[in-house]
Amino acid sequence: MRQLAPTELKSWLDDETRDPPDILDVRQPWEHALCALAGSVAVPLAELPARAGDLNAERDWVVVCHHGVRSLHAASFLERLGFPRVFNLQGGIDAWARDVDPAIARY
Repeated sequence: MRQLAPTELKSWLDDETRDPPDILDVRQPWEHALCALAGSVAVPLAELPARAGDLNAERDWVVVCHHGVRSLHAASFLERLGFPRVFNLQGGIDAWARDVDPAIARY
């Protein structure tokens, strides 16, 4: 499983020479409503098996949760389905708030 530090994701998003990744947020709807990365696709982990077919397997995906545990499970699941370019955001949205954007709500 490939891990991506929040600062690495920030650099990727800021790099105009690269296509930005799609961001899959596997937290619960209330968590996503509280704070989220811009443009993220919200699919709670429990719904992912039923909704994975809606995701483009040819894209780069960065999977996000609160601390990086649920997203690790989701990213592994997507890899098993044949998604070749999946990354787990290390430390989740909490690490993003701590290391990249302190304006993001922490909970």
